[in-house]
Amino acid sequence: MKNKTIKLLKVFSGIILFLLLTIVLAILWPLPHLKPPARYSTVFIQSINIIDVKSGKIFKNRDVVIKENIILAIDTSGILEAHPSSLVIDGNNKYLMPGLWDMHTHSNQHSEWLHHPLYIANGVTGIRDMSGQLNKRDSYWAGSKERLIWNTELSDNHRVSPRYVLQSSYQMDGAASVPNGFPEYFKLQKREDVDSLLRFYKNEKIDFIKVYEQVPTESYKYLALQAPKYGMHLAGHKPIFTSLEDAIVLGQRSFEHGRIFLYECFPNADSLRTSDNWRKFYSKSKGSMVKDYKPEMAIRLMLLMKEHNTHWTPTLQTLKFEAYAHEPSFLENPNLKYITYVRKKLWWDFDVQNNRNKNLSKEGKNISTDFYNAAKKQIHLASEIGVPIMTGTDVTDSYIFAGFSIHDELEDLTKSGLSNLKALQSATIIPATFAGKEKDHGSVEVGKMADLVILNKNPLEHITNSKTIKGVILNGIFYDSDRLKELKDFTQSLSSSLHMNIKVFFSLISSPLVRVQFAD
Repeated sequence: MKNKTIKLLKVFSGIILFLLLTIVLAILWPLPHLKPPARYSTVFIQSINIIDVKSGKIFKNRDVVIKENIILAIDTSGILEAHPSSLVIDGNNKYLMPGLWDMHTHSNQHSEWLHHPLYIANGVTGIRDMSGQLNKRDSYWAGSKERLIWNTELSDNHRVSPRYVLQSSYQMDGAASVPNGFPEYFKLQKREDVDSLLRFYKNEKIDFIKVYEQVPTESYKYLALQAPKYGMHLAGHKPIFTSLEDAIVLGQRSFEHGRIFLYECFPNADSLRTSDNWRKFYSKSKGSMVKDYKPEMAIRLMLLMKEHNTHWTPTLQTLKFEAYAHEPSFLENPNLKYITYVRKKLWWDFDVQNNRNKNLSKEGKNISTDFYNAAKKQIHLASEIGVPIMTGTDVTDSYIFAGFSIHDELEDLTKSGLSNLKALQSATIIPATFAGKEKDHGSVEVGKMADLVILNKNPLEHITNSKTIKGVILNGIFYDSDRLKELKDFTQSLSSSLHMNIKVFFSLISSPLVRVQFAD
């Protein structure tokens, strides 16, 4: 019996040792570097139809010359000549539009392999990342240091990556969002914390402070007043304890998600802001937010947003997920093959189960669907009033897929009542103008950077034609259809690999920022 026990212990120890070695090897195993295509000194696009996203006109049969990464010339086909060393692209019966921008994403330390290829493959050439770090490098979330390096390497043609426009702080969400061991000023509990936080993020080359729900009102107001003095602005959620009207007037430049008017335009909006347990109050009030919605209040706030040039990024895909998390047809998404097993099991499955239970409960039936549909109506109203709308998807939230989901967002915007042109503008010229980069981006014009998408069909006729991507030009580099398929295959292969899943698992559990976010 003793010998048998010893043998079992040896076998058990051997298994444990093997598993530990496997984990260590997986963590240390180098990941492949994805190289961009070769750069040509000039690219010549022959006889293509150019979509003018400003006017909605189509300029037919135009030749386009790209020098390095700048659009050098555009003219009627046959007038311009290609240099013998140029890369010549046949644009016959194709359509050229500016690269799409996703203005609400969350990048992490594995985005290089799991997100960037899918953005490019789907024609997303620019993104605004809405997450960041505190004063230490995080094992999971990316920060401005990583993103600025990615931008430099993109410019040098050493990296396959979208362009990161505007750099974000970590989400400012009060004391509960800051783990132990980090400076107290990140909690924004006192007025004097504000300048300490802004000085820190100025040194980190941050463009805006990402605000979340639980920023104390006095800290938020002082933050809004001081941020421009440091060359920054506020963007993010509407803080629960501050009215939308006050936040607009104080200068928050963009508001995220489709709930902002539902929060503000029902009879108990003031009680939500002053409740001792706002989450519980919100949960109980969701039905009233739709049923007792006051459109006249929303119109007044929308007019105020227009007056202050305040932008709205509705991220309809997040509300759609909540509305349909109980529907098998929605959950059976072919793009799941691009998502790591670890993320699906440790993150997304919990979200699915939680929202499914709510949707199937007696008290929660139809509420999430009503929220989703109400937000779409409000988007249409806001757009008609003149509130600038920007596309955003909220990658890496549940059932949000890097690159793919922006096309779903464009389609949902048109289903909300926006024209195809307005939907395209929300992903091109409007975000470029918001970022102060309209001189270089946002439309197909001479002198602008060559971040472009070649389509087989015209998205002004049907917005889903934005998916008919024949090629992508990023920073003057051409990705043909074969290369775009390689990008998708690259991420699909890595997302299913053991070593990537182990890396993601350990980066998640090692991140103090992730731990406090889940605890909250």
